[in-house]
Amino acid sequence: MGDRLPRKVYERELARLQAELVKLQEWVRAERRRLVVIFEGRDAAGKGSTIKRITEYLNPRVARIVALPRPDDRERGQWYFQRYVEQLPAAGEIVLMDRSWYNRAGVEWVMGFCSNEEHRRFLHQCPIFERLLVEDGVLLRKYWFSVSETEQEHRIRARLSDPVRRWKLSAVDLESIEHWDDYSRAKDEMILYTDIPEAPWSIVDSDDKRRARVNMIAHLLGSVPYHEVPPPAIRLPQRPPATGYRRPEKNPGNYVPDHAATL
Repeated sequence: MGDRLPRKVYERELARLQAELVKLQEWVRAERRRLVVIFEGRDAAGKGSTIKRITEYLNPRVARIVALPRPDDRERGQWYFQRYVEQLPAAGEIVLMDRSWYNRAGVEWVMGFCSNEEHRRFLHQCPIFERLLVEDGVLLRKYWFSVSETEQEHRIRARLSDPVRRWKLSAVDLESIEHWDDYSRAKDEMILYTDIPEAPWSIVDSDDKRRARVNMIAHLLGSVPYHEVPPPAIRLPQRPPATGYRRPEKNPGNYVPDHAATL
């Protein structure tokens, strides 16, 4: 990776890419396609901030973020992929998965939340499951955000001292520092079994968050054969003439106090 991407260059390119993401969204909607984008990687690797930039100007009725909590008792008794199947897009929708079914190959396996048998079964079933999705017409894109050990620790320490970002850290996140090699082995094994031609992994070097965001978004756009869909013609109607209706006097109690005036 090169030097840190200058802010002005980053902001200019991000704006261009976000305009293209809107075109991608309209193509997905018009062509009734189904797009799933998986974001995986170590804690504090920059997945969430990238998703935020992707969805900033998208229609939440078309592009939806999925970040599932821990499975409840009922979900633990289901087929492992079942809770994720329920989140898949319908025609004309985009789903961005902030972590996905790959939890089983990562945090669940490393932290002992699944058995050896469950882990082996996942590595066997996952490629089959993904081939079925692709065969059915789902556009499946998988991104792994790779961060160095030093940069990850720096970001976690920054979150610890930041009151508006501290909520992002859990006990499992903090323990991940002690399991760096275990996560490395788990990731390498996961890639070995699930990097299939129908749904390959794309690795994003994310030590520089700005560079990672524009690289990932540009790659996503380049991987989908979308085209610009002409927007429908819209005419702003003329305001009708006044009819003499007189509104009641304003009640000051119904208005939010002008906090800005105290600044």
